[in-house]
Amino acid sequence: MNLRIYGNRQLKSLPGQATRPTPARVREALFNIWQGEIVGCRFLDLCAGSGAIGAEALCRDAQRVVGIEQSSRACAVIEHNWRQVAQPNQEFRVIRGNLLHKLLTLAGQQFDLIYFDPPYASNLYLPVLEAIAQHQLLANEGSIAVEHDPTQWNSQNYPEVAVGSGGLTIDRQKTYGTTAITFYHRVE
Repeated sequence: MNLRIYGNRQLKSLPGQATRPTPARVREALFNIWQGEIVGCRFLDLCAGSGAIGAEALCRDAQRVVGIEQSSRACAVIEHNWRQVAQPNQEFRVIRGNLLHKLLTLAGQQFDLIYFDPPYASNLYLPVLEAIAQHQLLANEGSIAVEHDPTQWNSQNYPEVAVGSGGLTIDRQKTYGTTAITFYHRVE
């Protein structure tokens, strides 16, 4: 199965529903929101799936892209896709393994933009947001976009994360049909 990203570039993806690529209109909307922040940024793609989001970031001149994905088959596809779109001056790294464990290996690093798209029915949302806050993985002026089912969270139960000065608070939410994105920023 193939999908297209920014600049009409074609990427590989895994067949079936093993990974659920973010719909094209959602990717476009996300990068329109982040358009002034992408060039030269440090980008983290969590539950990277096919790597389409990270590939979009590379195509739009992110300086460094790191992706974490549990599936070894998906990691091979991500590596292939990112190699196809990355320029010689860009860095990228694909990390395979358990998301919460691998986040710990990034302690001491910071990212300007983080995209988090776990399986919608997973229990990863709050633990991952807490780990990002605790290890201060989000840069001071950075932003996190969390993809989820719009029926999953409502205005009363969005997770806020308060972990010292690295706590996260909600900026806004956008809904695109059956996909929603909630944006967070770091609280000082």
